[in-house]
Amino acid sequence: MSERAEPVIVPGLVSVVTATYNMGRYVAEAVDSVLGQDYPNVESIVVDDGSTDDTAAVLERYRDNPRVRIVRQTNAGQTVAKNHGIREARGEFIGFCDADDTWHPNKLSRQLPRFADPRVAVVYSDIECVDAQGHKLPYYDIPHFEGHVTFDLMIDNFVPFPTAVVRADVLRAGGGFDESLTMSIDCDLWLRISVHHLFAFVPERLANYRVWDGQMSKKTGERLDNFMRLLDRFLRTNPGAATRREIDRAYAHVYVTRGYWHACEGRRGEAWLNYKAALRLDPLALRMWKRIVSLGLDRDRLRTEVTS
Repeated sequence: MSERAEPVIVPGLVSVVTATYNMGRYVAEAVDSVLGQDYPNVESIVVDDGSTDDTAAVLERYRDNPRVRIVRQTNAGQTVAKNHGIREARGEFIGFCDADDTWHPNKLSRQLPRFADPRVAVVYSDIECVDAQGHKLPYYDIPHFEGHVTFDLMIDNFVPFPTAVVRADVLRAGGGFDESLTMSIDCDLWLRISVHHLFAFVPERLANYRVWDGQMSKKTGERLDNFMRLLDRFLRTNPGAATRREIDRAYAHVYVTRGYWHACEGRRGEAWLNYKAALRLDPLALRMWKRIVSLGLDRDRLRTEVTS
């Protein structure tokens, strides 16, 4: 984030950043869900990242709403847009509701009490997955963690982005989102914050996460490559953040995930190389062996290759 005089912070206010690019079909739902919170001390900051669709016309309806600020910029990508929103925020807390997501009305009233512990910097919840029309989709539960979560984040990003609320001073002190990354920007941020702060989880589905064609999070290969790079850098810049065993397990998990993706894409050779790398780091990983068996790989060959 570029240097700029920080805004006057309003205690108790929650600033909600919505970055949007060509999301005219959804952005009003996102903003309305923020304004519809039963916790009233909220401002909505919408950063239009150079949209070329009807986004500007849709946002005109909020022109005279004192709780909404529309910020426009030349197209620069979601990371720059989110950082722009952070710079504009006046709240003690900052949340994020992307233009294709929505919040449940009681989201903030359920999450903010967890900040009573001054050590907690991030409070998050579970999500409801919906399709392009807003209909609920099948969703499987994943493990969520509280407290010191650095190692857990090195394994998986279990913090659904549209649910996270962060202390503004912690967010700014950490430098916001890394604009050199194109994906996994939230996981990178959570890792950096987790080194010195606690996370809290509210076990309720308090936001709708929309799943639709063309969504950036579906670019699995790019996402995995980004995660590997950010993990490398995080461990270089935070040498005491994890034990050697934790580091090996984290890298093994990435290799297993990447191997499984390659196998599902029909690239068995590349899958095999990733599984082999994972086995060298964490040969007893149950998740890895389940993946191998499920794909019908030759376990005798596997054992031979790993010891070679």
